[in-house]
Amino acid sequence: MRRLALFLLPCAVAVLVHLWLAHFFFVIADEPLPFWDVLVGVLSARHHHDLRQAIRETWLGYIRDHPHFKRRVVVKFIVGRHGCPIPDEDREDPYSCSLLNFSEPVTGQDAEMEIVRVDHPALLVPSDVTAIALDFKVLHPVVITRLGVFSTGTLAELHSNVTVKLLQLDQEEAVVTARFSSISMGTMANWVWYKPVEQFILPKGFEGTLVWESQDSAPLTTVNSSSVELNDGGGVLKFSSIAEGILPHRSALGFPGLAGGFTFTIYDEDGLSGLLRGRAARMERHASGLKREDAALQEESLRHGDIVFVDVVDTYRNVPSKLLQFYKWSVGNADFSLLLKTDDDCFIDVDSVLMKIDHKGLRRRNFWWGNFRQSWAVDRIGKWQELEYASPAYPAFACGSGYVVSHDLVQWLAGNAEQLKAYQGEDVSMGIWMAAVGPQKYQDAGWLCEKECYLDMLSSPQHTAKELRILWDRKKVCGDPCGCP
Repeated sequence: MRRLALFLLPCAVAVLVHLWLAHFFFVIADEPLPFWDVLVGVLSARHHHDLRQAIRETWLGYIRDHPHFKRRVVVKFIVGRHGCPIPDEDREDPYSCSLLNFSEPVTGQDAEMEIVRVDHPALLVPSDVTAIALDFKVLHPVVITRLGVFSTGTLAELHSNVTVKLLQLDQEEAVVTARFSSISMGTMANWVWYKPVEQFILPKGFEGTLVWESQDSAPLTTVNSSSVELNDGGGVLKFSSIAEGILPHRSALGFPGLAGGFTFTIYDEDGLSGLLRGRAARMERHASGLKREDAALQEESLRHGDIVFVDVVDTYRNVPSKLLQFYKWSVGNADFSLLLKTDDDCFIDVDSVLMKIDHKGLRRRNFWWGNFRQSWAVDRIGKWQELEYASPAYPAFACGSGYVVSHDLVQWLAGNAEQLKAYQGEDVSMGIWMAAVGPQKYQDAGWLCEKECYLDMLSSPQHTAKELRILWDRKKVCGDPCGCP
């Protein structure tokens, strides 16, 4: 019996330890999340240390030192965990992390290049539209030398009057124009009739569209998009899709496709060669810089405990994804009534925000408080370029200097984060996402959209670190951030 007891004793001890550990972890798992009246998320770029520090020394520091606010409000900076591994000089544009993917050989091509070659006239077919457009972007300077239109049918001739225009996107006046007719066809190469045009250097970043228009309602001749490959000159040009069925953009002058072509030469080939030769060294230096930046961010995070790293590459085009990832973090790591989103260049009047929440009864469900832009036109070029939202205007969206959403809306966004499409900017993306929910919007001009200053403002954007400190110092001295008597 004693032997049996000795045998069973370790088993009994193991069971008791297991039950104690299970109870311990069950208690921990059931421990409630910390509750905050307002969770503040500040979108911040990785290299914006000075702006984050200015906020810590101004309105964020005020919250942390305030006997009541420090129990009501918590502030977190939202930072992308990954820096872009591509140096600025080697990116397609400053807003994304896309490599200037030049392929060899790209130099030594003084001769004209055709963007399209048709091997057999049987590939050419009549279109059912009278205007066709091809959008493109210049990634290294080029010179357009000739504009062209496809031959009609299997015969080397032209049966209609066609105008070909090269325009800068969203501009009405053509850079160059060529007109074709049955009595003025130009010269043919690979089933394309070409005419020379005045030569201009199109710089890097130029965004253009080539438009073919039939002047007599006759159908244009087009080509099966799957049977041709566009020549981008080794990566100096980037063409939009010409696949059949592509939805045209709201301001497009024609349906996406191809009704001819153009010829071009590469400008500044020596500069292009030098860019490619120096790329390996730049990439190495940039990688070292990213390691230093990672270390500095980790040190900053440990020191202040107010940074949330989200799993995205930190570029402007990824800001909507940064926000969605923060929403996912917020519902899993905090309990809160309202979420205030702002940017790291924004001054926030904490007193005014909390006073309005209390006095106006703004703790509601399905609620969005901000300064809303309405019927905002969609841009096709520049920093706010939007090529995937086809409507002429965005749904109503709040200015990004500050807005507040209720907890249930944050839960919905977090739960659908993997399905929600990120558009060109966080503000308009939020408007598109919220259009599916239809929240109660509370309009308030106190969330300023531009860099202005008013005594009764709730937020003001686009400030430097020095300006944030000046605004806060004024508010401390006389209660007016815009200036003291």
